[in-house]
Amino acid sequence: MIKKVLTQLKGLVTYDADREFYAKVFPDTLDPVALMRFRKMRKTDLPRVLDIEGQGYNYPWKVGIFHDCLKAAHYDCWVCENTEDEIMAFCIVSTAVGEATVLNLCIDPVMRKQGLGRKFMEHIIESARAKKAESVFLEVRPSNTGAVALYTSMGFNEIGIRPGYYKAENGTREDALMMAYTLI
Repeated sequence: MIKKVLTQLKGLVTYDADREFYAKVFPDTLDPVALMRFRKMRKTDLPRVLDIEGQGYNYPWKVGIFHDCLKAAHYDCWVCENTEDEIMAFCIVSTAVGEATVLNLCIDPVMRKQGLGRKFMEHIIESARAKKAESVFLEVRPSNTGAVALYTSMGFNEIGIRPGYYKAENGTREDALMMAYTLI
C-alpha cells in the first residue's frame, strides 16, 4: 500500500519536459514513439489491452489469462502509453531462475512499423538485466516476418522450433521459432 502511494506521489511531482511541454506546444518537433512511456499494467487497463490483443491476433488470449498474469509474482505486465495516456502496446514477461520469457507482446495496428516494437523490446531487455536474468527468450510465428526481422536485428538468435505451436487458419497449426538473447 505504501509503495502504491509513493508511486502515485512520484507521478505528481515528476516533470517530463518532453512529454508535458514540448509535445503539447511543439508537437511536430518530437518523435511520438520517443515520447511514449512504460508503466505496470493495471486491471483497469484490460479493456484496452484486450482490444489491442483482438486486433493483433486471430486467436487472442482471454481475459482470464491476463488476470492470472497480473496476479503472478514472477510476471511483469507492462503497457506503453502515448502523450495522451492512451495505451498503444502491452507486454507480458515471465522472469524466473535467471531467464526472462516474453509471453505476449502486441502493438496497436496504428503504431506498427514506427519503432515501438523495438522500444518495447529494449525496455524488456533492460528490465530483465535489472532482474539479473541471463537470457531473454521468446517464440514467434515464422510468418510474422516483421517481428522475426526485428528480433534478429536486435541480436536474438534462433535456437529451435516448436512444431505446430500456434493455431492457424482452417484448423491447421504453425510452428514457432524459438529465439534467445544473451544478457551476460
